Amino acid sequence: MLLREVESRTHILKRLAGCFIDHRDAELIEHSVESLIKQRVYGIALGYEDLNDHDILRHDVLLGVLGEKEDPSGAGRRREGDRGKALAGKSTLNRLELTPERADAGSRYKKVVADWEAMDKLLVELFLDSYGVPPQEIVIDVDATDDPVHGHQEGRFFHGYYGHYCYLPLYFFCGDKLLGARLREADEDPAAGCIEELARIVGQIRGVWPEVRIILRGDSGFCREEDPALV
Repeated sequence: MLLREVESRTHILKRLAGCFIDHRDAELIEHSVESLIKQRVYGIALGYEDLNDHDILRHDVLLGVLGEKEDPSGAGRRREGDRGKALAGKSTLNRLELTPERADAGSRYKKVVADWEAMDKLLVELFLDSYGVPPQEIVIDVDATDDPVHGHQEGRFFHGYYGHYCYLPLYFFCGDKLLGARLREADEDPAAGCIEELARIVGQIRGVWPEVRIILRGDSGFCREEDPALV
């Protein structure tokens, strides 16, 4: 319930739902994109990371309340087999997460398309909105870290520094606020893509705070000349 109160004040999940293009027929759906986003995010926050968990969680009345369902018991669902299950099952959530970028209204199953550029902008917008008055100076930290994998996921590689198979995501933070993230394969240079991402993030910040002093901070993996052969 605390998470729902945070959302009611910040509307972060509602704004995130606006970063999707929904090609579904509005008259045939029972779960809005906003409802699906809330179900998935609240589930993760409560420790239920796997989509399979939601075939049980969809019966949970409290999660239905968190998802802002008018009937959190699910007693009034259209199909008899869905009654008593207010929330979406794993297959519906799978379509939310894995719809290809080129999907449209003519696609058979997966029709909810993520707008990645809008999500990138939202992270910076949330950071900017967290300040009542523009600061005089901010420090943007950039770093890469390991995201271990335990199966044969596509794009996995063994990383000598971390000593296991992983991905190598790139992160940008200002204090404890996330400004950007990129999931990358572990065979890439730790600094790969850093300049392009910083140009986007700093440009968006400058558009709102033109006078703020911005300090960029990274370790030796980022503090070096770019190799012309890699450009």
